[in-house]
Amino acid sequence: MSYAILFPGQGSQHPDMLPWLEADTSAAGPLQALAQHLGTDWRARLGDPDELSRNRFAQVLITGVSLAAWGAVSAHLAEGPAIVAGYSVGELAAVACAGAFDPAVAVALAAQRAQAMDAAAGSVPGGLLSVSGLHQDSLARQLAGWPLEVAIRIGPDHLILAGSVALLQQAEALLAAAGGHCKPLPIRIASHSSALRAAAESFAHTLAGITWQPLRCAVAANASGAALRRVEQMRPALSQQIDHTVQWSSCLETLAERQVDRVIEIGPGRALSAMWSRQHPQVPVRALEDFRSPRVAADWLMAPGA
Repeated sequence: MSYAILFPGQGSQHPDMLPWLEADTSAAGPLQALAQHLGTDWRARLGDPDELSRNRFAQVLITGVSLAAWGAVSAHLAEGPAIVAGYSVGELAAVACAGAFDPAVAVALAAQRAQAMDAAAGSVPGGLLSVSGLHQDSLARQLAGWPLEVAIRIGPDHLILAGSVALLQQAEALLAAAGGHCKPLPIRIASHSSALRAAAESFAHTLAGITWQPLRCAVAANASGAALRRVEQMRPALSQQIDHTVQWSSCLETLAERQVDRVIEIGPGRALSAMWSRQHPQVPVRALEDFRSPRVAADWLMAPGA
């Protein structure tokens, strides 16, 4: 029975996520790494919206929690995934899951990634705006000449735009009037845009300085959507996605091409499993948060004909 894993990105975290996590001994390693960076009171701080949207807190949190959750689920699995993909910072968890480096390294990299992005963003307020319900061609016509960039391509009628806060607010009013469904995301920088070129260069240097292990499975890379198996491909891809569009729709197509039997979203939230269900409804998908325990999630993954 083959399966694929989706690891969520920043914005999926919430105060009630995965309440069983700290009690599972198989999650202990990543949670210890998480606590070293954020403190042991990290869960108590999830009720603070400002803290949740702070870049360094959110990126470290989502990486550590997702890998802790994977540790808990994988303890009940006899075999690993056929392919993995991670949404934005979730790609760090995906690459760690594929075996390139251990979870503690991934959590430390999340902190360094966030720091590089914050430094590159500087004092100019930036952000992301989700726009759905308008075809990408229509959206391009509406915003022709605007200094906004496509940060994430989820589908032909669902894009995430990056830019300054002021311009995103103007775009939101314009696109909503045109029939689009717009939602500002709780992210304080213009991720996955040319504004973060310095961050991509800094993170590439960081990635060159760590020890990598061979990948045990393919990773559908954000920057291209292609399935990568070699370290020399994956290393530059991890930094390129910081200042390039995340080709998420292509990532999902790449997973589907592997003809996996089912897909699971590992980490907090259900956004990625909903995206998969819309794009590939013929392949069963569940989010870890749908299950009462990691064992039940593992049983679903391995059950014949689930």
